[in-house]
Amino acid sequence: MTEAGPDFVFGHLPFWVVTYLLALTAWACLGRFMMQAIVPPDSPNYIWRGFRLLTDWAVWAARRAVPSYVGVLWLPLIAACWLFGLRLVVGILMISAGMAPRITPPGAGG
Repeated sequence: MTEAGPDFVFGHLPFWVVTYLLALTAWACLGRFMMQAIVPPDSPNYIWRGFRLLTDWAVWAARRAVPSYVGVLWLPLIAACWLFGLRLVVGILMISAGMAPRITPPGAGG
């Protein structure tokens, strides 16, 4: 079995950065969705402000992507679903373009 060398990370940096940022934002949307039940929207709580800072753009995009009858409270959850789906699609596209690391070395195994 071979060790993962620096090529595993730095050779595929766009793949890691894009998928990590999409996952980070999606999980932050879930955190925002759960935390909004106990924190007022204008709270000075630093964790709440962090969630808002990370996810405001995704919630803004979700507001424009869903019908107007969807309540504001559901937007972070919807944004998280869209981001997880986008991460899946981008990941598959990057894998098919050869921009993602391989589990097995080229030419080894079936």
